[in-house]
Amino acid sequence: MRKRGLVGGLVAGLLGLFSFVSMSYGAGFALYEGSARANAMGGAMVGKADDPSAIFYNPAGITQLKGTQFMTGATAIIPGTDVTTKNDPLRGGRTETTPTESNVWLPPHIYMTHQLSDQFYLGFGVMGLFGLGTEFDPDWPGRFNSYKAVIQTLTFNPNIAWKINDQLSVAAGIDVMWFDLELRNKILLGVTPNGPIETDQRLTGDSFGYGGNVAIHYRPCQWAALGVSYRSRIDQDVEGRAKFDGIINDTDAEGSITLPDEVYMGLAIYPMPKLSLEVGAIWTNWNTFDKLVIDYNEPLLGRISQVEREKNWHDAWRIFFGAEYKVNDMLDLRVGYVYDEEPIPDETVDYLVPANDRHLFSFGPGIHWCGWTLDLSYTYLLVTDRTVDATGRFPVDRVLDSEFEDGHAHLIGLSVSHQF
Repeated sequence: MRKRGLVGGLVAGLLGLFSFVSMSYGAGFALYEGSARANAMGGAMVGKADDPSAIFYNPAGITQLKGTQFMTGATAIIPGTDVTTKNDPLRGGRTETTPTESNVWLPPHIYMTHQLSDQFYLGFGVMGLFGLGTEFDPDWPGRFNSYKAVIQTLTFNPNIAWKINDQLSVAAGIDVMWFDLELRNKILLGVTPNGPIETDQRLTGDSFGYGGNVAIHYRPCQWAALGVSYRSRIDQDVEGRAKFDGIINDTDAEGSITLPDEVYMGLAIYPMPKLSLEVGAIWTNWNTFDKLVIDYNEPLLGRISQVEREKNWHDAWRIFFGAEYKVNDMLDLRVGYVYDEEPIPDETVDYLVPANDRHLFSFGPGIHWCGWTLDLSYTYLLVTDRTVDATGRFPVDRVLDSEFEDGHAHLIGLSVSHQF
């Protein structure tokens, strides 16, 4: 435990170079911001896969990259959502609207590729594949379910790619993922004429999980390219500590979560030398997230040794389209659109992810100079409104009659790359 905590601290320090407070606005809590260039095209880099961010989207594409190439950057995610709660028995049944706290997250990306020979290529990436951050006022009506949830991950991903011939390449890699969790909520101890008696719970923990990835890139002709990439599910066995205010003693705690496997698919076409178009989809197997179970080493108040929350998420699709036009040797212009499906059913919705289906509209330039490239992107993310009925047990994991409204985010990406 001590050794893993030290390693986790070092990883957290690396992540801290790039991040403030986490907030994910991908389906569930997946992240798709692999580079500013890809962001500007809605993630349309699976078929193209022709810069170092191919490590994220389709590692088989690194066989298109000569010599040694490097890319680094981050995407600022600036979100906001209002949650209107109704029929709260502890507040006389009145209706209240609570906005999420203002937070910013900067998920990083670092990639390097190297050509070993005409046939074999190496690639290495450090990126965030999953992340979540939702924070409300600690006294808001939904506090017994959650008032703060933060998940941070950092994945280290070495790959090797084999160029079988001029049309076909394949790749395989290993995913080593650090996973860090913080959950905060209130526990109701009783109700008096003066109001409820509550204590605060803060659950923290981290773990390392391991998986793999495989990919294929096929270019049958000069005007088309097809890419498919698969990342496996990863089991995370989280060990940590539950801390309380008041009469409940602190205790060690543990839990497990299976992060979903994903399939990236993209078809790129080149109708003219300066123009490329790509359409594709990402399938995320959120069926793996069927429940969230927390085991306490010492029973709470001598009675509760385990808390189990049903999730039963379903698989989800993310459909994207992107275009890139090369104005000249120095400037590229890009646009993109994404439809992102929400995987959480109404029956198990909670305040950890108060969201719904999303539409993303993006654009940005690429600027080239003396072997260097600066990519910039802006994305406006619109979350459709959602109304849910009360679920769960009051007040353990109670979700009140709620409306999720005005969900949106601004995403600003920057990447710098260089070919040596």
